[in-house]
This record gives sequence, C-alpha cells and structure tokens, in this order.
Amino acid sequence: MTRPRRPTTDPSATLFGAAAQKRAAGGAPLADRMRPASLAGVVGHRRLLAPGSLLTQAIEGDRVRSMILWGPPGSGKTTLAHVVSAATESFFVPFSAVLGSVGELREIVAAARERLAYHGERTIVFVDEIHRFNKAQQDAFLPHVEDGTIVLVGATTENPSFAINAALLSRCKVFRLEALATEDLVTLLRRALADAEHGLGSRGLAANDDALAAIAEAARGDARRALSTLDLVADHLEATGGGGITLQAVAAAESHRTLLYDKSGEEHYNVVSAFIKSMRGSDPDAAVYWMMRMLEAGDDPLFVARRMLIFASEDVGNADARALLVASATDATLRRVGMPEGLYALAQACTYLASAPKSNAATLAWKRARELIEARGALPVPLKLRNAPTKLMKDEGYGEGYKDAHDHEGGVVAGETYLPDELVGARLYEPVDRGEETRIRERLAKLRGGK
Repeated sequence: MTRPRRPTTDPSATLFGAAAQKRAAGGAPLADRMRPASLAGVVGHRRLLAPGSLLTQAIEGDRVRSMILWGPPGSGKTTLAHVVSAATESFFVPFSAVLGSVGELREIVAAARERLAYHGERTIVFVDEIHRFNKAQQDAFLPHVEDGTIVLVGATTENPSFAINAALLSRCKVFRLEALATEDLVTLLRRALADAEHGLGSRGLAANDDALAAIAEAARGDARRALSTLDLVADHLEATGGGGITLQAVAAAESHRTLLYDKSGEEHYNVVSAFIKSMRGSDPDAAVYWMMRMLEAGDDPLFVARRMLIFASEDVGNADARALLVASATDATLRRVGMPEGLYALAQACTYLASAPKSNAATLAWKRARELIEARGALPVPLKLRNAPTKLMKDEGYGEGYKDAHDHEGGVVAGETYLPDELVGARLYEPVDRGEETRIRERLAKLRGGK
C-alpha cells in the first residue's frame, strides 16, 4: 500500500514551494511558470529519458539513487529535480549551494536520520549548483550518502570530474544533459504561447515560425533564456500596442535589454571573445580590461580562471610551459582565498599569459592526429611496439625488434620510427620559432634529420 506523502514543511519555506506559490500568483518568470512536473512534459533528452532508460525507470519507479545532473544552463537540471519531487514518496528537500549554509545542511541531515529511524522514510536532498560547495562542504555529504541517511541529487554546470570530490562522485551516478536543440526550444515557445493558465495564452499572441526560430537559435540550447526572451517580446508588444511576434518585434524588444550583459547572453560571449583574443594578441592592457568587464558584470571568477587554464595550453603551449603552471596556481589560489583577494592572482595570470610568447603547435598537433585517425581509422600498432607479457605474444612477434632509447647515445635510437607503418614520416607537431619552442624546434630538427 502506498503511504501518503507528508509535506516537507510549510510550502512557502522551500525552494520549490515558494516557486509554486509564485506561479499561482503569476509573479514568477515565464520559464518557472512553464516548468513541467512530470516526465511527459519534459522536452528533449530523448536518449536520456527514453522509455526504459536508467533515469526514467528510477523516477517512474521511485527508486532514485544519488546522482549528479550535469549540463549547461537551461538544459533542464532543475526541471528534472521538480519531476523527482512530484514523483517520489520520499521526503524531498531542495537546498541551494549558493544560499544555504552548512548549519542548515546539518539540520537537514539530522532530520533525515530521525525520519529514517522512526518512519523508515528516505530523504532526497536536491543541491542546486553543487559545484559552488568547496571540498569541506562536499565532504560533509559523504558519510550520510554512504550510510544511506540521504539520497543526494546534485545539479551542476561544471564538469563533475573537476567540480565534485572524487569520493563523493564515486557514490553518485552522473547523468549528462545536453543543450536543447532548436526544434525543442520552439516546441517550448509554442507551448508557452498556447498555455492560458501558466503561459502567455491569455494574451492571444500570434507568432510566425521565423520569429520563434530566431528566439530559439539565439538561446543556444538554453530553455530559460528562450522563454525569458519570449516573455520580453510579449511585454514589449503589450507596452507598444503592436501586433504579433515577428522578427521585427524580436529585434525591437532585444534592443531594450540592459547594457550590462547577462552571463548567458550574446554580449557575454562577445566580451569573453575579446578577452581571449587580447591575450592571444599579446596585449595585457586590453586583456585585463576585458577580464574586469567580465568580473564586474558578475561572471564567476572560476570561469575566468578556467578560460585562462585552457588558454595556457591552447595558445601559449610549449613556447612558455610555465604559463600552464601560472594558470593552474591561479585556479588553486582562487579556490583557496576566494574573492576579492583572488583578483591579485587573476590579474597576475592574465598579464603573464598576455605577455608570454605564443604557440598553438600543440593544439594543431592533436587536431592533425585526430584528422589522420578519422581518415585512416585504427591503424595497427607495429609489432615492435606491442606489449608482450606472455610467451604466446612473444612467439607471435610482439615486441620483437624494439630498441630501448635509454640504451643508446643521447637517449635516442637513430632512424627509429614509432608511428603506424602507414604514417611513417607524418609531421603532427611543428614547433614555432618563438619562446621555448625555438629550442624544441632545433632539437626535433636534428632528431628528425636522422629518420
């Protein structure tokens, strides 16, 4: 017999409860009002939510286990948490990693332990933006997830391999959500225009296909952004007394956006692009200016540090191998000291990377390698390079003819080759004549000259 669910607490005191009250009052953003409460209403993620899939079975069978929902903004992580909340017979507690405190978390765990002991009832804790918890805060979950006191459902836009502690991650199933396709966003927009109770249906707005497609494409897979733009256009039409939703109406409404970019908007990507191109162009003045534009507009400092980590390998590379060390140390420093003190490290890394000699030779090397693999397939490993741990393998010629470089003068076997036989002579890594790669270039020229 199914036990009736008890409310978690006063509905207005919870994240989802307050949202529900706002929806009822019509005061919530359109994206929140249109959030589905069942799997049937979820758009996109056809493979992840296919009938019989692991996640679908877990939700429909109320057998949710600890998991991490990983995906870009607006891909449906919080929506899936709403679906779990509506479907489960367990006690569901939403918790924000941004707004919540460790003290509140302790209270949740204590209540969960008591609930399990006296009522045999599980507690599911949904932690939005779990990547914002530091290592110590994440560690606080570990024993309670491990002993079954709580079931953890975390949502993150960051790669869990880097954002979640390995011990905690090993106890959670990661589900990857992709950005929504344009056609999925158009479906959501049409649903919002037709829904008179939660959406814009009461306004009787007509929309042409081109306008909805333009909104969807500009949203870049983000349902929240697409619906927010639709809401903005509708408000603009109401204020100006203008007819239906057309390309012209969309353009007119967008022109009224604030100059301070939002973190998922087009101007955000323009500023990020300017930041990266200024570092690539060796202009530290412009680079630090664009970096501060991002930070002053509210960008996550860790996002800026991550961009510099990527840049250090992608654009500086072996021309100055210390660049990656500087960027890595900056990321670690920022996580240790936080802001605003972390600005010193960010500015140091930004100006160092911008001033360093540049090389994308390593980047081109892996791209060329991938092109060869795509064009030629999985070419066989030469016998001399194969591992030969057994007698049978040795009898088959594995490892035969291999010469250990350490046994030769200069640590190099003159004339030896290591690529598949069909690719011998291919050049994937071509160092530039800048910075430390000048020395690498000269050494490789000597080595390759003997092949």
